[in-house]
This record gives sequence, C-alpha cells and structure tokens, in this order.
Amino acid sequence: MYLLDTNHCSRIIFGERGIIQQLQFHSEAGVATSVIVRGELFYMAAKSERTAANLQQIRAFLDTINLYPINLSISEIYGALKGKLISAFGPKDKTQRRNFNPESLGFGDNDLWIAATAIHYNLTVVSSDNDFQRIQQVEFFSLESWV
Repeated sequence: MYLLDTNHCSRIIFGERGIIQQLQFHSEAGVATSVIVRGELFYMAAKSERTAANLQQIRAFLDTINLYPINLSISEIYGALKGKLISAFGPKDKTQRRNFNPESLGFGDNDLWIAATAIHYNLTVVSSDNDFQRIQQVEFFSLESWV
C-alpha cells in the first residue's frame, strides 16, 4: 500500500503524465494519502492566484483517493520519531534541547506526521522530498519516488 505525499498528489492533480501512469500501475496494490496532505493541498490552493479553480481540482482528486486519519497510536509514533530526530541531529546538551525546534534542522512537522502514519500502517511513502530520507536515518519505513 502506498501513501502519497503532497508533491506527488499535486503532480497528479495538475496532470503530470508520468506520475499518473505510475499511479495507475500501482493502483492494484492500493494508493492513499494522509489527512495531513489534504490540509497541505488546501493550503496550496488558498495561497494560489487561482484559488477557486485549484480547490475544485483538489476536491475532485480527493474524492477519488482514500485518506488516512491521525489517531492516538500515530500521535505516539510522531512524538517518539521527533524525539529520535532531536537525539540524532539536535544539540547534545539536554538544556539546549528544551527550546530546540527540529524545523531548524529541515524537518517539517507535516512530514513527521506523514512518516508516523506510514510507520503505523506499514505503508510506503511516495515522495520526492529529501526530508523522508533523513527521517529514515532514525526510523526505517519504506520510501519511493515516482518522479
């Protein structure tokens, strides 16, 4: 089962032929996305110059794909994952860790939520985002790019 990240969903929405072919090829195995990606797609539309048209395309796409929600188990994985990233890449001094923000290391919270969802459900994340490769350094999950 595949969990599409925002960069792949947006390419599908805007008709990128190669990604759409990959989607069709992998559809038998199951393809879904996350409620986090849903939020990112709506944010992309909100900040665009063609908000109404983009919202229409996003809603049409979301009507065709399953969404994984966030649940209590995923929130525990998210917290542990974020802690592992700070331990691995953040300051070694525990007093400096209290106010440390992992985003300064290039890890966005949304990518951590998506990775936690994939780990919980044993899904393959489909993304061209390098953050996921770095997250794999502290917790393994399957990752592919169809780009």
